[in-house]
Amino acid sequence: DFGRSSELAFVVEPSDDIAVQEQPLILYCQVEGIQPITITWRKNGVMIVDSENAFMLANGSLYVSRFQRLRGDGSSDEGEYDCMAQNHYGLVVSRKAKIQAATMSDFHIHPQNAVVEEGGVARFQCQIHGLPEPVILWHKNSMPVNTDNERYTLLPKGVLQITGLRAEDSGIFHCVATNIANVKFSREARLTVSGSHSTVYKDPMILVGPENLTLTVHQTAVLECIATGNPRPIVSWSRLDGRPIGVEGIQVLGTGNLMISDLTVQHSGIYVCAANKPGTRVRRTAQGSLVVQAPAEFVQHPQSISRPVGTTAIFTCVAQGEPPPQITWLRNGQILETSDHIKLKNNNSTLSIYGINQADEAIYQCLAENSAGSTQASARLTVLWADGLPSPPQGVRAETVSATTIQVSWEKPLQNTKEIIGYVLHIRKAADPVEMEYQEAVSKSTFQQLVTDLEPSTSYSFYIKAYTSRGASKASEVTVVSTLGEVPAMPSLFIKVINSTTVQATWEPSIKLGQHEGFKLYYRKVHLSQYTGPVLLASNITAYNITHLDASVVYEVKLLAYNQHGDGNSTVRFVSLRETVERTVLNPPCDCMKDEQNNKTSTTGIIIGIHIGVTCIIFCILFLMFGYRGRLLMCKNVQEQLSTPQIPRNQRSATGLVLNGATRRDRDDRDLNGKQLDMNELERLFPASPSQEQQEKGMTSAHSLSAPHDETQISTLPLDEFSIIEEQPDPLPKNLLGSSPAAPAPNHSPANEG
Repeated sequence: DFGRSSELAFVVEPSDDIAVQEQPLILYCQVEGIQPITITWRKNGVMIVDSENAFMLANGSLYVSRFQRLRGDGSSDEGEYDCMAQNHYGLVVSRKAKIQAATMSDFHIHPQNAVVEEGGVARFQCQIHGLPEPVILWHKNSMPVNTDNERYTLLPKGVLQITGLRAEDSGIFHCVATNIANVKFSREARLTVSGSHSTVYKDPMILVGPENLTLTVHQTAVLECIATGNPRPIVSWSRLDGRPIGVEGIQVLGTGNLMISDLTVQHSGIYVCAANKPGTRVRRTAQGSLVVQAPAEFVQHPQSISRPVGTTAIFTCVAQGEPPPQITWLRNGQILETSDHIKLKNNNSTLSIYGINQADEAIYQCLAENSAGSTQASARLTVLWADGLPSPPQGVRAETVSATTIQVSWEKPLQNTKEIIGYVLHIRKAADPVEMEYQEAVSKSTFQQLVTDLEPSTSYSFYIKAYTSRGASKASEVTVVSTLGEVPAMPSLFIKVINSTTVQATWEPSIKLGQHEGFKLYYRKVHLSQYTGPVLLASNITAYNITHLDASVVYEVKLLAYNQHGDGNSTVRFVSLRETVERTVLNPPCDCMKDEQNNKTSTTGIIIGIHIGVTCIIFCILFLMFGYRGRLLMCKNVQEQLSTPQIPRNQRSATGLVLNGATRRDRDDRDLNGKQLDMNELERLFPASPSQEQQEKGMTSAHSLSAPHDETQISTLPLDEFSIIEEQPDPLPKNLLGSSPAAPAPNHSPANEG
């Protein structure tokens, strides 16, 4: 029943199958869509022509009358088949169906004779390959083995396990393999059960552990694990990654074989079989990996879309599977080839068609395929075209203005220009993919556009479309033009002094320089007009040492980048090596031999220094002690001399003040013949009693005036506290203030007031 949907799509697709030699084979294919629909078949990509052996039925299915694995001419009916359906909208291709011949090989593993003691474990195995997978049954003494016996375990891969052996288990065993292709019998093997059950302790031991398996989802996995020991070990299972095995679909066969039904991808992992001695931690382990594959299936199908001419069409096709599927796109049954306006992204999951036109209208298919299977999905692209749209703009020209600017001009379309509302200029670097294109809109009355901010020495492509409210015109012819080249920008330059005759010039390569072929380096003494250079350096060089320089002068270093368009602006630096020479003089290199000799005497010098230091400390202590006694005697004499009657306040005069303070010349004379007494220190050493306080105040005031450098004392003492003391003109021989301070001095002339 075709024609239910306007979209051409498959209702039934051919599936993988195993064919029997000389038997008929039917491959089904059913599609729906707008009639008329034509169906054809291919085998291994080659069209199948109807013949006596293979022809198409009325419902679109393929009928093979007598399947042949190998014909006399060397051909075979085995292969990959697909059907194609086509109508006037496009063509679709079905998934590939893999057809194989049913076969069965000879046994490559036969059961072996075994002698096992009573209570032990016996294991027989036979293996055979075939398509489909042969079903293996066991016979004992020419009779089928009783599978109701719990001690007998039959595994799908041709293994027979017998636990807790008894005398009646002895006999002759063989296996029978059956599939649609054939039935085969293995060789016979004898089982002998000897002796009675042993009570001797035996460590647990795994006779056979799990094999590595690769299966497909929904199949059944059997992981074998058979163990022996006395007492009989306990078999347990776990996953190496620590995840729980679960309980759904899990079954234990016999004494320790793990069977997982209805496999999923989550069952993949490494499984560990452990044989534990009861009541102890003694254990033996074996492990095997299980890989579960899943055929490709779609998470997101591509959707049919309609788009106006000149726009972009995007199809998305997301598939999953294990291993991850590969995605291939077809266009009307043919492998899609990418181009400037057809791009595949995101691991082929996204198909983008830029600037579509009527030639892009087709059926696009997404094929997802992995080792477990394949699937397909299709979608149709309809290109909308409105009557009365403008024809493409004419006479598109592009002229280079500068290294970053190009002017594009064009003329009106030849037809249907009344409804034009504007133009769109499409701009792209000629080397970039179509998706990097950008546009600039222009008013309908403008027929030229200045395109700026371009890159120098770069080719650009331009084309124009005229737009109306009902859609866009077809694209104009594409014009390609290149911008002018420009000289490189100024490089950064750094100068480092290496030694007194060498400096290093370094610079950083930068994309801001633009296209450059290399660098030119010049240098000169600043007082000279002529440069040394140029030193030509490749574009990948970033440092250069300038040697044999004169340390006494300043140098100028100049660097510029150049290309085929000329030299760029230069960067200039000045450098002097004089400081390096001065540092060398101030810090001469060490005399290693002299230092070594000095090191030999360093210990002796330290000892001598310690002795000298101790001696100095002793002398200092003695000096302080004797000096302290001398001060006591001096202070006593001073107090006696200061105990003279005070002159009344009204009799005090400037002369008295001068006598009390003395002139600067007199003080200088006394300094040459005796020592002045620090009265502040006396007050600190000998606190004055209340009866002597007035006398000491007068003395302190007088001394304050005689010490002009102690401005703080002069400014803080009131004038009322000064006392008048006359001094002898002769120098004092032993005490500092004279023996008779109250007597007038003959021939003493008054001095200026201090």
